[in-house]
Amino acid sequence: MIFMAIIKKSKIRELTDAELKAKLFEFQKELNSERGMLATGGRAASPGKLRGLKVAVARILTILHERKLGVRKDANKKPAAGGAKKPAAAAIK
Repeated sequence: MIFMAIIKKSKIRELTDAELKAKLFEFQKELNSERGMLATGGRAASPGKLRGLKVAVARILTILHERKLGVRKDANKKPAAGGAKKPAAAAIK
């Protein structure tokens, strides 16, 4: 199954907190609308859109929380040269 992100992580990280909160409100409103339509017996226009909206909301909340805590996970960082190495098998006795 191919999944297209509603909004990419890199684009989310570029936005300010105020812009993120506005996007969050927009996505939550749209998600509630879709859920309401399903609850009343309607059909979703695109079932994958529900999943995409939930993922987008979770990403925005995660990034806002990281900023609040001052933590940023950077997957693009390479480990430092000469980093932690496994001990030699002979030294584990």
